[in-house]
Amino acid sequence: MNTSMQKKIVLLGSGELGKEFVIAAQRIGQTVIAVDSYAGAPAMQVADGFEVINMLDGAALDTIVAKHNPDFIVPEIEAIRTERFYDYEKQGIKVVPSAKAANFTMNRKAIRDLAAKDLGLRTANYRYATSGEELAKAVAEVGIPCVVKPLMSSSGKGQSTIKSEEDIEKAWKYAVEGSRGDVVEVIVEAFVKFNSEITLLTVTQNNNPTLFCAPIGHRQERGDYQESWQPANVTDKDIAEAQDMARKVTEALGGAGIFGVEFFLTDEGVYFSELSPRPHDTGMVTLAGTQNFNEFELHLRAILSLPIAEIILEKAGASAVILASENSDNPTFTGVEAIAALPKTDFRLFGKPTSRPYRRMGVALVSDAVGTPIEGIVEKAKAAAALVKIHA
Repeated sequence: MNTSMQKKIVLLGSGELGKEFVIAAQRIGQTVIAVDSYAGAPAMQVADGFEVINMLDGAALDTIVAKHNPDFIVPEIEAIRTERFYDYEKQGIKVVPSAKAANFTMNRKAIRDLAAKDLGLRTANYRYATSGEELAKAVAEVGIPCVVKPLMSSSGKGQSTIKSEEDIEKAWKYAVEGSRGDVVEVIVEAFVKFNSEITLLTVTQNNNPTLFCAPIGHRQERGDYQESWQPANVTDKDIAEAQDMARKVTEALGGAGIFGVEFFLTDEGVYFSELSPRPHDTGMVTLAGTQNFNEFELHLRAILSLPIAEIILEKAGASAVILASENSDNPTFTGVEAIAALPKTDFRLFGKPTSRPYRRMGVALVSDAVGTPIEGIVEKAKAAAALVKIHA
């Protein structure tokens, strides 16, 4: 192999998304060091090496980077001392997609202000709050119902909907508990009456145009995705508007890689919601073979500046999460034979060493020919996921 193509990657965060990224990297000869706060994390199981540190400890992060001297730093989660990334870039290490993108998108305040104020994108009316009193004032200004989210969190942690004034104190406490990092601040968003939500996987490249995957629909509970499907049913007008917004915000952030850009589709048009500078959990539907490259392969190719000739929708597909229902230090699974016996169905078990209620432990994947009614594929994915039971 041409040694110039062999790169060392430090992956910060080693969950199921990181695991699939490592698999993609290993397939084309890259070296990956997986980092997380606990041993045995999913990505560590397939990486070339691993480190266990608190990634909010800047000094510990510096030590790991100096030890491995990687070509690339690839963040997979939010809870990282991201301001250190600017120094790493000055040292000649490529932060994915960029230090700016990682810093802005790890903090909902920075990304929302960039989208709404700097770029003029349509967003929900919003305010910020750093205390229960400020939250009450913000709720009064944006109106009830509204959504409260910590500025730093992931997978819906700390997110809740305020439906009456009695919910305000509870929402503040829940947001503080779910917040990552040392920033205790929340964003309060007016409730957008939307018809559906989509993720637009957006691939920025170093030397080539920005590419878009077919839109992915998804359903959430507790702020976390439960099912996703591709393609989502979206009008050409809404697709064009979403792509324009996604292109603007990713260009402003810079760098190369895949971004999961989330939108609300409403009667008034498309609303920008959130953005992740990395493979997106709803994008696990691409593991069903819906595209010629899954989202992890696209992320890797963009990072390495490998050409991506085209992104083709090859199948319609859906994913449904397999959730734990109880705490366990040694979870076991039943129903694997049953899901394996289903036609046009696949699954992933992530290999997480412990379980807790609602923890995502796997995903069911169902596909069919393009044009097959997507609602039926989603129902099959949900039924497949329900076959797998997790036991303490």
